[in-house]
Amino acid sequence: MINADKIRQQFPILFQEVNDEPLVYLDNAATTQKPKVVLDKLTYYYEHDNANVHRGVHTLAERATKEYEDAREKVRGFINAKETAETLFTRGTTTSLNWVAKSYGDLAVEAGDEIVISYMEHHSNIIPWQQLAERKGATLKYIEITADGFLDMESAKEQITDKTKIVSIAHVSNVLGVINPVRELAELAHSHGAVLVVDGAQAVPHMPVDVQAIDADFYAFSGHKMCGPTGIGVLYGKRELLDQMEPVEFGGEMIDFVNLYDSTWKELPWKFEAGTPNIAGAIALGAAIDFLTEIGLDEIHQHEAELVAYVLPKLLAIEGLTVYGPQDPAHHTGVLAFNLDGLHPHDTATALDMEGVAVRAGHHCAQPLLKYLNVSATARASFYLYNTKADADRLIEAILATKEFFQHGSI
Repeated sequence: MINADKIRQQFPILFQEVNDEPLVYLDNAATTQKPKVVLDKLTYYYEHDNANVHRGVHTLAERATKEYEDAREKVRGFINAKETAETLFTRGTTTSLNWVAKSYGDLAVEAGDEIVISYMEHHSNIIPWQQLAERKGATLKYIEITADGFLDMESAKEQITDKTKIVSIAHVSNVLGVINPVRELAELAHSHGAVLVVDGAQAVPHMPVDVQAIDADFYAFSGHKMCGPTGIGVLYGKRELLDQMEPVEFGGEMIDFVNLYDSTWKELPWKFEAGTPNIAGAIALGAAIDFLTEIGLDEIHQHEAELVAYVLPKLLAIEGLTVYGPQDPAHHTGVLAFNLDGLHPHDTATALDMEGVAVRAGHHCAQPLLKYLNVSATARASFYLYNTKADADRLIEAILATKEFFQHGSI
């Protein structure tokens, strides 16, 4: 059982006032806050070990290289990749998905082939596939969503055919808060000779993820959504696929030998990591992994489930408030998108901010989904391991105060 009150003591940013109110941070789907151990790791690296990796033989370079590669091994263990060579450091989920679309996509997709995604995807898992389809003359197809907000597996079986080369799906929706059946999708994709790409940005921070058990061919996630720094992320890929792929970026660090008119690349994983990497970010991501592992991903998942079971019925009881996605707490992650009747979500979020409650408002980089839902935007509250039932109560109180104010002009 998580002691969220104790855990939050490790996050200095949470102890401040916003608009003269104690901060309640509920924008974790956008980015999470960082514990002191991660902040200290960043500072320590720059104060003691700052040097470029892999190239130097002096002590600082050797220390930096060891910490950087130790972090890669922590990533491997965290997602249960078969070997460290299958874990590539990137700038984040967006970069990871773009690498797959450009490198593997250009290799595997030809005119007349199909790429299958769903209506609930983040723009980062839509636009690279749009561009690939346009580049190669392929067809982009969408899996539909059921009326209660789940991925429609009957639609998936219709859309994924022997012409399909790539299926790319969010493990967890950043709007609907549903966990998609990625293992089942992997089996379906593989039965048609396609590969499965998983956007794990909203999954890896919140629940145990085993890429081998899922049988994902590629899996992408970001450090800043899991208590790590911004600008660092991971692309996991099966070795047999990564070995076939060409690098997307070229320059120092990723080369084996450079001739006047041609060059050869290093082995995995370094052939994809051109230039000076985000060394401090990778090392601090390793610290974030240690932090989350010590708490336990099963415990984090259970804690968020308890918060949703507590707050979702209270949200649903508010007259004029619509929650998008499943209405059963058992099928909802800590992401809760909602709207108040007659009030633009930007106004809702601004009003909540005046009460010290930080939520997101807008299309959440999921415009096709919101069009599918027939709304232009929503407000979104998203919970994490340091949030409490008291935070949930503050959210409800702020929504009720906002509703009262806009209906009657006073609180």
